[in-house]
Amino acid sequence: MAHLIGAEGLGVDFGTGPVLDGVTLGLDEGDRIGVVGANGAGKSTLVSVLAGISPAHTGRVTRATGVRVGVVDQGDAFTPGATVLDAIVGDAATHEWAGDPRVRDIMSGLVADLEADAEVGSLSGGQRRRVALARTLVADDDVLVLDEPTNHLDIDGVAWLASHVKRRWAANRGALLVVTHDRWFLDEVTTHTWEVVDAGVEQYEGGYAAYVLQRVERNRITAVTEQRRQNLLRKELAWLRRGAPARTTKPKFRIDAANELIADVPEVRDPIKLQRMAASRLGKEVVSLVSAHVTYPGPPPREVLRDVTWLIGPGERTGILGPNGAGKSTLLKLITGELEATQGHVKRGMTVKVAALSQHLVELDEWAGQRVATVLKQYTSVKLADGTELTPGQLLERVGFNPAQLKTQVSALSGGQRRRLQILVVLLSQPNVLVLDEPTNDLDTDMLAALEDLLDSWPGTLIVVSHDRYLMERVTDQQYAVMDGGLRHLPGGVDEYISLAQNMARSGGGVGTFGPDAADAGVGSPAASPASSASGEGLGGADLRATQKEVAAVERRLKKVLQQKAELNAKMTSHDPTDYPGLAALAARLPVLDAEAAQLEERWLELSEELGH
Repeated sequence: MAHLIGAEGLGVDFGTGPVLDGVTLGLDEGDRIGVVGANGAGKSTLVSVLAGISPAHTGRVTRATGVRVGVVDQGDAFTPGATVLDAIVGDAATHEWAGDPRVRDIMSGLVADLEADAEVGSLSGGQRRRVALARTLVADDDVLVLDEPTNHLDIDGVAWLASHVKRRWAANRGALLVVTHDRWFLDEVTTHTWEVVDAGVEQYEGGYAAYVLQRVERNRITAVTEQRRQNLLRKELAWLRRGAPARTTKPKFRIDAANELIADVPEVRDPIKLQRMAASRLGKEVVSLVSAHVTYPGPPPREVLRDVTWLIGPGERTGILGPNGAGKSTLLKLITGELEATQGHVKRGMTVKVAALSQHLVELDEWAGQRVATVLKQYTSVKLADGTELTPGQLLERVGFNPAQLKTQVSALSGGQRRRLQILVVLLSQPNVLVLDEPTNDLDTDMLAALEDLLDSWPGTLIVVSHDRYLMERVTDQQYAVMDGGLRHLPGGVDEYISLAQNMARSGGGVGTFGPDAADAGVGSPAASPASSASGEGLGGADLRATQKEVAAVERRLKKVLQQKAELNAKMTSHDPTDYPGLAALAARLPVLDAEAAQLEERWLELSEELGH
């Protein structure tokens, strides 16, 4: 394989100690490399130096003659006044870009819902990020350097980007270097992992799952990490191997070694125990939304939610999906009581105590001038589902703080530290209904694993809105989507949502759909798109693959539900017959499983008919 970019003895020091020191590595054709590390470790500095954007203070970077490098950084800078179409294709003639299948695929995948003449400056952060990605991807570069490309992207946008990167080049052509905290994306597209740590770079073979295993093995051999951190990594590996079958086909580590390592690791959650404890804390009624409507006053008035009915039960762990602006945050505000329904009603149980983790760290505003230690003194210990009681100091350690940081003022903490303290403050308030709105912002992969570990043993009802697919599948047991003003259950999980969202985007009439405006310019009509071909003679192309994938997802979920039902029946059989509250909590779960199984079976039949089975 040809050598594309090399680095020898790289050193970068901004005056506060070395960020990179003596780093030597290379990027070859066919490499797909994910860059991970703690916040502030130097990940963005490394890729910026390799891409030629920033200079190294010592050492040198070499590049093969003629190598073209495309970069998406975190800035998303555009020429003032530029339109969406101008930003992506520049001054290229319409027939040049519209006649290129690769460009059409990128535009339909990323900007199908955006108007061609919309000014980029008027777009949301997520829309600007999609335009920036499209601008870079349409170029025919040999190397792609992507710094946090999934920031602000919806889950379906992340899925499309992963699919594009995987088919962009032949197996041994091109190279990808990506910095991201999105572990699903890393596992989906990367074959090697670089960890930036202690001003150096540790190199691992394989994607995120392989990286986790090799870290465990290195730590176990060298005994340089305390037992708590070992257990956390092993627990995450256990979920990777047991709960995500799609991930097990790609990593390059030995399967038997992985199975041996996790043989004595229990399931990440005990749903029956969590359900029982949640029921004892909450009772039967948690939050009920009945025919709820929300309309924001105009002019003109804007209806965000329409006729939403959702009966939230004790111990449920639910993920909420939906495009930006669909009404997810509005739904959360209905649940927390921050917002009243315009029509319909919202009822909360007498014992319900709701706490919400917001995107904007408002929970810390009152503590801005105080030290971290002062904040902790306001709270007592927290009891987890396994009976363990953790003091505020122990919880602080579990979310990555050290004793020296107790004296730091809250206002002086970094973004990632503030986010971790915010999570701590919310958990210490001991709610029994926890609402998390984009909890992964500003957290690195290790802190995400620590957060998931805490949530695994947190007893109560959990509702999560997140663009992080890994976290969504890791900590929730069911998913719903906010779409077209309504709330829709997703028996097929995230895969089902992605299929629905992609079909909606194709019908949006934006620049990426090649609709009426493009047709006037001589571009193919929507009838040529995969979405419309599905309405003709059978499924074809992407729709066929998406339907087959959804069938597989439904079958997996149905198998899991039936297994849960069998386990629940066994629990009820062996349960103490005099424990009426315990039996009631178990029995309350049966109708929920029966209803979900019926929905899954109905969806499976519908999909089978589409496939002609």
